[in-house]
Amino acid sequence: VQLQASGGGLVQAGGSLRLSCAASGRPLSSYDMGWFRQAPGKEREFVAAISWGGAVTNYADSVKGRFTISRDNAKNTLYLQMNSLKPEDMAVYYCAAAGRRMTITTMNRDYEYDYWGQGTQVTVSS
Repeated sequence: VQLQASGGGLVQAGGSLRLSCAASGRPLSSYDMGWFRQAPGKEREFVAAISWGGAVTNYADSVKGRFTISRDNAKNTLYLQMNSLKPEDMAVYYCAAAGRRMTITTMNRDYEYDYWGQGTQVTVSS
C-alpha cells in the first residue's frame, strides 16, 4: 500500500487542522492505521491509532480530548482532526499502516507499522 499524507499547514495556537492520509494499491480496510509525529531534534512519537474497522482507537495522553482519529474505508482515507492546537504540536506528521491486527498495547509502537507516508508539516504559531 502507498500512503499520501496531506492537510498540514500554518495555524495559530488554539486553531484547528484536519490531516488526511490517502491509501492506494490496497484497500485501507486491510490495515490498522496510526499517526505519528516528529519534531526537530526529537524522536518520532505516537499520536493516535485506529483499528481496521474503526471500533478501537488509541491516543497519546498529550492529544487526548483535542485530536480525533477516524477513517473512511470506502474512500480509502484516514483522518486526524486536530483542535486546540498548541505550539508543542508542531511537527511533521506521518500516517502509517500495519499489516497485522494490533492491540491497544501495540498500537503505539512505531516498529509495528509496515508502511509509512511521506509526512506533512504542521506549524503552530504562538
